[in-house]
Amino acid sequence: MKAPLTRFAYAIVFLVVVTYAFFAYPKGMHAWQDKQRQIQEMEKRNAVLAQEVERKKEHVNRLKDNPTEQELEIRKRLKLLRPDEKSYIVGDEDARR
Repeated sequence: MKAPLTRFAYAIVFLVVVTYAFFAYPKGMHAWQDKQRQIQEMEKRNAVLAQEVERKKEHVNRLKDNPTEQELEIRKRLKLLRPDEKSYIVGDEDARR
């Protein structure tokens, strides 16, 4: 009868000590809360990045399916002109200073 009661008392004391250590020490509860906050921020960032990836995939698929849009994108990125077109470059005000 004495042994089970002693084990129970040791278990209670152990739980009290662990709980105290978890809440009392600086790396206990505060560190856990910081980690949870970081996890939430990273999950939000991952969601934003996943949306951006989807948007870019849709853009690539549109370019694959539409040759006219392909041409416009290529001309815009490489700054290409057709022989009968003219391009006017207007300087920035910041570049003049």
